[in-house]
Amino acid sequence: MAEYYPRWEAGQDITADLLNAGLPRVIRKTADTVKNNTTTVAADPELQISLEANAVYVWEGWLKYDVRPTSDIQIDFSAPSGALGEWAGMGAGSGTGASTAAGYSIRTETNDITQLRTYYGTTASNPMALFLYGTIRMGSTSGTFSLDWAPANAVAEDTTVYTDSWLKFQRIA
Repeated sequence: MAEYYPRWEAGQDITADLLNAGLPRVIRKTADTVKNNTTTVAADPELQISLEANAVYVWEGWLKYDVRPTSDIQIDFSAPSGALGEWAGMGAGSGTGASTAAGYSIRTETNDITQLRTYYGTTASNPMALFLYGTIRMGSTSGTFSLDWAPANAVAEDTTVYTDSWLKFQRIA
């Protein structure tokens, strides 16, 4: 079933609000965020967006991060009460060890919209990328959807999510 938003009706006035409603919404980091000596997963200060009640969104994103393999990085999402959906991340799986000629082990499983997953850290300063995809079906409550993260193990070395990481949302119903 094809879905799109907004739905246009014959004779309907075209307004700026209706035109804007059909555009994707992008949130992008404008500054690096660093965490260390913690495993408490919390919302990234910039990767948060307000979503409307009873709406359906498809979303995707790109996360650039740097973390030591002694820690790895935990990725999770917070959603308003009643929201349902799934997400997947394509990134180096936790515990894959240093890259080899064959490359990294890639995590590709699907997750509940608020299910935590851990991704691999690297040796030295070698930033990694995580590609994110998902669907969120909002319940009767509007609210904030956020990308939450923290080091998987409390270590002194910095875990960084970098500037220009982004999430893009397209309302489809």
